[in-house]
Amino acid sequence: MQFARAVCVVAYALPGLALPGTPLLAADTAANYPSRPVRIVSGSPGGTADITARFIGQKLSERFKQQMVIDNRASAGGVVGAEIVANAAPDGHTLYVTGVNTQVSAPLLIKNISFDPLRDFAPISLITNSGLVVTVTPALGVNNLKDFVALAKSRPHGLLYASASAGTSSHLTGALFTQVMGINLVHVPYKGAGFTLTALLTGEVQAAFLSTTTTSGQIRAGKLKAIALLNDKRFAGAPDIPTAAEQGFKGLESYVWFGLYAPGKTPRTIIDKINREVKSILSLQELKAAMLQQGAEVVYTTPEEFDKFQRAEIIKWSKVIRDAKLQAQ
Repeated sequence: MQFARAVCVVAYALPGLALPGTPLLAADTAANYPSRPVRIVSGSPGGTADITARFIGQKLSERFKQQMVIDNRASAGGVVGAEIVANAAPDGHTLYVTGVNTQVSAPLLIKNISFDPLRDFAPISLITNSGLVVTVTPALGVNNLKDFVALAKSRPHGLLYASASAGTSSHLTGALFTQVMGINLVHVPYKGAGFTLTALLTGEVQAAFLSTTTTSGQIRAGKLKAIALLNDKRFAGAPDIPTAAEQGFKGLESYVWFGLYAPGKTPRTIIDKINREVKSILSLQELKAAMLQQGAEVVYTTPEEFDKFQRAEIIKWSKVIRDAKLQAQ
């Protein structure tokens, strides 16, 4: 999919929605925003966050008449990008497209981390949601979740599953899966979803819990097999993949979500101005169709709804991390 050249810088935004300064000053700031190019920090090139950031960046550039610059920062599971945004000036000229790794799991898994996801970022809106798929190599010879679980239980040392790095949705979902199913799966972390996909295609690992965005092309080509969707219902981006619940397995719901943030303490008037434009952009049929083609769906929220959603995710995955005894690094 081709997108116009847009500049996107992802800024992790938290509930720092309080408006500093006088109302008049804030209004003037929002009226003049953006006054220069906006940097959108995002994840690895070609991933869901990057694709979404580029499309939204393109459309924001058209509306604001300013360049949007995409800054891909995949290092350390996105932590480097989060640190950049957390320390950026809270004026709306640095934005952040990110998800569960930096906004939920990183503070739980990394000792002495330099940012707080609820203090140092201001949520603007959720933007995309992808289904999570239990994906296996065709050579594994399983066709459904029951077969997969039975095979894993028959292997004394379990099966190898890849993740896009520790703390990502692909890792945490694997931990949730092993807890609920009572099986042994050995975690093998890689440096990004692309490397995870390659490991699966080459047979270095037998399974992965990857988004429909990452896997849809390889599944359609028959190079990988999707045996279960971990959504609570079938996903529009991959309607032929049966859910785990349909196959008799419950309690496995997991998603790959990405949202748009700004640095904490960014004036609320600027947050609202960006949110209004994002709402309009997310309603475009062009974007909806493009995202479905990529195996994702667009999701709009208010800043308050996004904050509530993030807090619920923190509660959910904190329990999974604790029960799995995942160690902080």
